[in-house]
Amino acid sequence: MSADARRRAGRGRSGRTLVLAACGGLLATGCATMPDSGEVQPVRGANPGDSQVRVYAVAPRENANPDDIVDGFLEAMTSDDPGFSTARKYLTARAAKSWKPEQSITVLSTAPDREPADRSADPEIQGRAYPISGRMIATVDARHAYRANSPVEYAQAIHVVEETAPNGKDKEWRIDSLPPGLVLGEADFLRNYRSVNKYYFASGEDWLVADPVYIRQRQDPVTRMDPVTQTVKALLEGPTHWLRPAVDSPFPSGTELRKGVTTLTTDDQSTLKVPLNVKADRFGGEVCRRLAAQLLVTLGDLPSVRVDQVELQDVTGGAVCRLGKGQAADFEVVRDTEQAETPYFVDDDGRMMALDPGGKDVVPPEAVPGPLGRGVVRLGSVAVARDGARAAGVSKDGASLHVASIAADQEQLPAVFRSAAAAGAAHEDRLSQPSWDGRGDLWVADRAKGHQRLVVVPDGTGKWIEVRTPWLTEDTRVESLRVSADGVRIALLITREGRTTLQIGRIERENGADEQVVSVEDLQAAAPRMESVSSVSWAGPSRLVVVGREAGGVQQIRYLQTDGSTSASSVLPGLNGVLGVAAPYKETEPLIAASGNDGIVRLMPGANWQPVVKSGTGPVYPG
Repeated sequence: MSADARRRAGRGRSGRTLVLAACGGLLATGCATMPDSGEVQPVRGANPGDSQVRVYAVAPRENANPDDIVDGFLEAMTSDDPGFSTARKYLTARAAKSWKPEQSITVLSTAPDREPADRSADPEIQGRAYPISGRMIATVDARHAYRANSPVEYAQAIHVVEETAPNGKDKEWRIDSLPPGLVLGEADFLRNYRSVNKYYFASGEDWLVADPVYIRQRQDPVTRMDPVTQTVKALLEGPTHWLRPAVDSPFPSGTELRKGVTTLTTDDQSTLKVPLNVKADRFGGEVCRRLAAQLLVTLGDLPSVRVDQVELQDVTGGAVCRLGKGQAADFEVVRDTEQAETPYFVDDDGRMMALDPGGKDVVPPEAVPGPLGRGVVRLGSVAVARDGARAAGVSKDGASLHVASIAADQEQLPAVFRSAAAAGAAHEDRLSQPSWDGRGDLWVADRAKGHQRLVVVPDGTGKWIEVRTPWLTEDTRVESLRVSADGVRIALLITREGRTTLQIGRIERENGADEQVVSVEDLQAAAPRMESVSSVSWAGPSRLVVVGREAGGVQQIRYLQTDGSTSASSVLPGLNGVLGVAAPYKETEPLIAASGNDGIVRLMPGANWQPVVKSGTGPVYPG
């Protein structure tokens, strides 16, 4: 295929991807190009279940023209080549030394589009410049943190010059200037990288907070580390810049893996021994125990390894401490129990109802004990504390917030907070649906015009605190909020200029002279490719289930990471007229949704949506 034909076909990338997909099911090694010379070699069949595609870079051929040099380099960036050594063969000696592929990743919606060289360039300037373009959807920094953005035009250039060949006589075209880091299409990025959660302690607390990052699916070309070692290294490097102000890590300053460690494997007792570069007296006792807990919970997110116990070793190789899974569970904000989470909703009479958690048969819902289930105050929305013993309800008119037991009967208590909205204000200008965090604090947004604010009620009964929100202006309205179980992050649906977007904020707490100071800082877009979002729910430590529409598309329900990353497999079965959605913390239990057409419905794992109750609103799980 000629260079011009490759450009017309998107540099041949679409065709190549199809070949790779076919090869991935047949060969463990995958394929990048079809050889046209050499002897026929026998091929071993892939191991059962080993269908991951591998791409091997092809070195530049002798006397390759500039077009092929640029195309070859763009292909080589997608490979698993150790040290990107083949990709560097397309660069001049100076550029090969200075290029740092680990510095950053620019993720485009499709493979970068290489335009023809600009022939109208200044003839006094040596070489040729090739424009590289696409739609940028995300970046990954040196700390492995993924940050999604609304698709924007990406425009860079690759410059090639003639350089003396190794034989000292001939000239060869090579790249002397290029964009920083790696530039990958989304398909290539997801083939090479996977999301994992690192865990750090919430500031001043004893529970862990998820911090999602991306690591290589297989051996990292730069560090030569396997995925387990990459994950441990990423944890030791510390939290991502966005999360850092809200978390702690007991790792002593300068803690790293012992020099030269590129592989970490478990022994026959599923114990992972982690050799560190620090002396035992710097991380003994409780510090070591907390470090081991971070490692155990972090490695539990990797499907490729089973770690039941972690042993931390000092610089001499001596064991400092050991910790097992059962002990590490003490630091998880939501304990894994065999008991199923109960979903709830509000019926047409404004009563709080409990649903059967699951099972093949649909069991009729029951009103919860206490005033919220009796309809003493007609409710519009509810939220349930993590312990399942208390709930909060916002009145049907959105004017008042009430807290009561749902484990035992009691009298109706006074409202813990009231909206500042004027009499006769619209419902959407009053209180939002409330949300509980894992600390037992209750959150709600007051959307009263001229008095918009976020409010937190400590323990659900204390004196309410207005949250500092420097980003909340007069032309901004918080439609709804959901606080993570760890109490460090908050998912917000925010309307500005007629568009409702999903933002993730970081919750920071300081002890003031008279009361605690709480703020929500540094909002990050979590669904930038969606034109509008109508409902969101936490679905685990760093995952959300979101209802929204992409530009020009239909309503869809899908999973997203808090950093905005996603994949095609995250889209859930369609459901018409979704008004709200609720996800359990554990993946083994059903999603619950309210549909304008079908009432309250549920989605069991591996099944389709199933009607549960003919009518109802505001489905929730504890949280």
